[in-house]
Amino acid sequence: MTTLPLPATELSAAEARRLALRAQGFLGAPDRRGGVRGVLRHLGAVQLDTISVLARSHELVPYARLGAVGRQTIEAAYWQDTHAFEYWSHAACVLPIEEWPHFAFRRRAYRNRPHWNHHLPDGTYEQVVKQLRTEGPLTATDLGGAKKTSEWWDWSGTKVAVERALMYGEVVCVERRGWKRVYDLAERAIPAALLHDDLDDTECLRRLVRLAGQSLGVGTRADIADYHRLKAEQVDAVIADSGLVPVTVEGWGRPAWADPAALETPPRGRHRTTLLSPFDSLIWERARTERIFGFTHRLEAYVPRQKRVHGYFAMPVLAGGRLVGRVDPAREGRTLVARQVRLDGAKAAPAVAQALVEAASWVDCADVRVERVDAPELREPLTRELARLLG
Repeated sequence: MTTLPLPATELSAAEARRLALRAQGFLGAPDRRGGVRGVLRHLGAVQLDTISVLARSHELVPYARLGAVGRQTIEAAYWQDTHAFEYWSHAACVLPIEEWPHFAFRRRAYRNRPHWNHHLPDGTYEQVVKQLRTEGPLTATDLGGAKKTSEWWDWSGTKVAVERALMYGEVVCVERRGWKRVYDLAERAIPAALLHDDLDDTECLRRLVRLAGQSLGVGTRADIADYHRLKAEQVDAVIADSGLVPVTVEGWGRPAWADPAALETPPRGRHRTTLLSPFDSLIWERARTERIFGFTHRLEAYVPRQKRVHGYFAMPVLAGGRLVGRVDPAREGRTLVARQVRLDGAKAAPAVAQALVEAASWVDCADVRVERVDAPELREPLTRELARLLG
């Protein structure tokens, strides 16, 4: 029996923004009982990145929602007792272990297509798997070395083999050690009840589309596809059966879908004030960020210094459910340095100051120093607020 689609629900732009904030854990009381693992399951994916300024992005994400949770606590929550695995989702991400079966479609796709231009010597793949079986868990260095030369892209045959095994699902990254991946066989690392690839592509995609909708609260097809980097046609094939419901959002100009549970109660509660990693799932999709918050942002770490507008690792400041500025931070000893600050007017100064002081305390800095404020007339309100909060 074919069921008719539910009638579209009309949302204002403000309602959609609040739904997104609640879905991402920034509106209402945080679930402290669930802790970091609760944040991971709620978001469905936490992006990893090599850049570390105040901390690495996968540490900044739970901090932004829970406050000053210990960094070692964060690492332990991800990696101890097989609660998570690392795989390709939005990018390289930490993923809840229970979602392993739903990435079977991606593992199959990787097995069925050629990979890279890296040469893989005969027998290397089999040797890596054998070594992991007898000696693992191991890093690429433990396996014989990650690179042939000092160039980042010049992988050794061993590194090519173990990364290929990771993509295929024969090998799993079970933790990061000094930012190096630690590999082990999936048959050892994944609980037996989850270690199967018998879900067909449709079932996998349906699950990931629903998870994306729940994590976003409300999103367009492009938003939903981007969350786990699905193709538009993959989303189209399953969205009608995903459990998400069609909605229209004021000013979006395109169809959208929402988590029906999110529509049952209006989003209420306290807004979080915090610095956001540029890789935070609230803002990682730039077009969505501009549509929801009217805020244009891009990571400039890979932009030549002379061409940067906002700084190396400019972090948006979230307050009152809006993005009210950005800060390019650094650390000098026990001082958090705001190298460059942009404020959305003098009213944003208290929130930006609060975000800076809380972040400083989290990374064990006793002081905050402001170097540059884009609008010079806003420097005094910001420094006054900092002085008040720092005592």
